Amino acid sequence: MQLDAKIPGGPLAEKWDRHRFELKLVNPANKRKYDIIVVGTGLAGGAASASLAELGYNVKTFCIQDSPRRAHSIAAQGGINASKNYQNDGDSDRRLFYDTIKGGDFRAREANVYRLAQLSGNIIDQCVAQGVPFAREYGGQLANRSFGGAQVSRTFYARGQTGQQLLLGAYSALSRQIAAKKVEMYTRREMLDVVVIDGQARGIVVRNLVSGEIEKYAADAVVLATGGYGNVFYLSTNAMGANVSATYRAYKKGAFFANPCFTQIHPTCIPVHGTYQSKLTLMSESLRNDGRVWVPKKPGDKRKPSEIPEAERDYYLENKYPSFGNLVPRDVASRNAKEQCDKGKGVGETGLAVYLDFADAIKRDGKDTIEKKYANLFQMYEKITADNPYETPMMIYPAVHYAMGGLWVDYNLMSTIDGLFVLGEANFSDHGANRLGASALMQGLADGYFIIPYTIGGYLTTAAKKQIKTDHPAFRESEKQINDFTNKLLSIKGKRTADDFHRQLGNILWEYCGMSRNDAGLEKARKLIQELRGEFWKNVLVPGSDKDFNQSLEKAGRVADYLEFGELLVIDALSRKESCGGHFNEAHQTEENEAMRDDENFCHVSAWEYKGEGNDPVLNKEPLTFENVKLTQRSYK
Repeated sequence: MQLDAKIPGGPLAEKWDRHRFELKLVNPANKRKYDIIVVGTGLAGGAASASLAELGYNVKTFCIQDSPRRAHSIAAQGGINASKNYQNDGDSDRRLFYDTIKGGDFRAREANVYRLAQLSGNIIDQCVAQGVPFAREYGGQLANRSFGGAQVSRTFYARGQTGQQLLLGAYSALSRQIAAKKVEMYTRREMLDVVVIDGQARGIVVRNLVSGEIEKYAADAVVLATGGYGNVFYLSTNAMGANVSATYRAYKKGAFFANPCFTQIHPTCIPVHGTYQSKLTLMSESLRNDGRVWVPKKPGDKRKPSEIPEAERDYYLENKYPSFGNLVPRDVASRNAKEQCDKGKGVGETGLAVYLDFADAIKRDGKDTIEKKYANLFQMYEKITADNPYETPMMIYPAVHYAMGGLWVDYNLMSTIDGLFVLGEANFSDHGANRLGASALMQGLADGYFIIPYTIGGYLTTAAKKQIKTDHPAFRESEKQINDFTNKLLSIKGKRTADDFHRQLGNILWEYCGMSRNDAGLEKARKLIQELRGEFWKNVLVPGSDKDFNQSLEKAGRVADYLEFGELLVIDALSRKESCGGHFNEAHQTEENEAMRDDENFCHVSAWEYKGEGNDPVLNKEPLTFENVKLTQRSYK
């Protein structure tokens, strides 16, 4: 089956304006008649809830945290891209579009990416109007810095806490609509199922995480903005509560899952320091503006960095990629760090780290300047490692960070289930096989503020309008399935915790489906995951009850989903016989160990269709056509 992305006709730069005009509108009086459910309150979900409510829709918003402002978007540090060209250094919508397509290794839709570039400037204007305290130049103009994969400065930032400040802007807009009673806010709820009636998404079933009660909610459309699935690897930079359950449950109801093997490994993370560590900490990519990455030239050199003279240091990114240097895209920087460590040049006790050194920047610009740019990041690093990065180089190593894959959506951000829209990291749409730094915040806000308010209206005007209540048989069936699933988990009474199974799953995926992959390892991983899943359903221990607050039950449900989703991720990696972006198959590489695409056979989106328990998923393809950029081997030299 070939998927129809519903991309509008006309020249690339005119598609979105043309499409907005052709979409049917819901008049202001009629908007009050529609109920919309939004799951998630990060930048995509918070922006969507605020925008839809301000338009007049009745919005019910759900989040897993105790407050909307605790969404994982708060953790984004370095900045947000926009093609304002304030630096007058040659940026434009078309250059941002090209950098994003190229950075994603030519595995994203042209139309979606160009729309994202077009909307990027509007996002900055919106956030400034909300009071987001972006850094400014001396004269008052908004400041920009560079990020990986670009040769212009287009990243707007608020020190090293850009995500937090942007989220506070969206949260303030959302809070205004809550106060106006246009948004009903439901905190500490976890979505367990999407309810589909006559082929349309008409509601959700959630668990109240405080009381344990199962709750049902009906609506005319459902918007998922539940983030990515990076925590399937157990150790990642994601918040501990981030999970795949909402999107995976939607997949089991008929929403296709696209490109799950496109998982981003971020090169700038604090290395693993213990067996029982539960998460990893990201050091912003913005640090690569001023920090220089290096390792000792001699393998096994365990001297302190201050004892290694300049002539015996290998600034490998600057040497190998002179045009981009330390600001190559994340997948390139990550693979090169692994390569150095595999050669025995890694630093630190484990040998699984490289240096990120600020000595030259401090000498050039002064400590005060570096402190103004990165103070909170340096403080965070020192608090975690007890090393002062003003005096000694940071030690960094790649770690799982972002999911480019997600539920398949068309140009309107609607999944293969009518009325189920998917925003932000939960969808697959804009980043191809590798996301450029500072583009996640851009996509989330574009989806929430500027795309879904138009496209959901176009759907509602054409969808069959039928009043649905939560006493409908489909809601009762969904609730029964959830209760059966919960009772099965509670009845096993095994000897291993859900965390223990999750850690083992993560080790399998990192070992065989991490920074590099090969077919033999992937086949082994699939077999190991199947065996682990079999043991889980015989030996997991879930103490407590489903009638009250029970975090063990929460985790067990998520790990059960991860044990199925992990296999889907491996199946997708096995099916893609090429290397591109975050998917590096060792059998497909150039003589210089760079990713080698196969455009003739794999220039498509892989969208997987659920076919029931025990059956392999079915692959559906959306061909990718490139009319405005030339398919070339990526080079950052």
